[in-house]
Amino acid sequence: MSKIGKINISIPEKVKVALAGSNLNIEGPLGKKTLNIDLNLFNLDIKDGKVISIKPKKINQNTKRLWGMNRSLINNAVIGSSQGYGKILELVGVGYRAALKGNILNLQLGYSHDINFQIPEGIKITVEKQTIIKVNGQDKQQVGAVVSKLKTLRKIEPYKGKGVREKGQYILKKEGKKK
Repeated sequence: MSKIGKINISIPEKVKVALAGSNLNIEGPLGKKTLNIDLNLFNLDIKDGKVISIKPKKINQNTKRLWGMNRSLINNAVIGSSQGYGKILELVGVGYRAALKGNILNLQLGYSHDINFQIPEGIKITVEKQTIIKVNGQDKQQVGAVVSKLKTLRKIEPYKGKGVREKGQYILKKEGKKK
C-alpha cells in the first residue's frame, strides 16, 4: 500500500474539479490545470466536489509506484490553483543586485556583463530591495525549475558564501588558507 496514495485530497471552496474522459480539469482563482490520469490503472472518485480519492484497480509493484505520484500531482495542482507556490532567493555579494524591466529580470552578479533572464509565462517575479527576489507561480514544478535556473547563474562560493541562494539555505563554509 502507498502511504501517500491512501490520503484523500481535500478541495478548497474556490476550486472546481471535473473529470472529462481521462483528463482531470482543476480550476481555481489562480488559473487552470489539466492532468491526464490513466483510468485503466486507477479509480478516481470525486465526492461532492470536496474530496478526491485515487485507488488502483489492481495492486502490483508498478501501480504502487504510480499511485503516490499521481496523488501528489493532483494535490500539487489543487494547491497551485488555490494558493500558488512561491520561493524567495537572496543575492549575497558586493555589488550583486536585481532589477525588473518588463518581463526581463536584469541581474548583476559580479560578471563583466549584466545577465538578462527572460521570465517564462505563468511565473511572476518581484524584486524586493535589490537583493531579494520572490518567484511565484501556479505550477510547483515550473517555480522550482525557474529558481534552479536562477541559482545556477552564480553558484554559491564555499569560502565567503557569495552567490544566489534560497532563503534559509545552509551553506557549508570552508576554512581559508592558514599562514
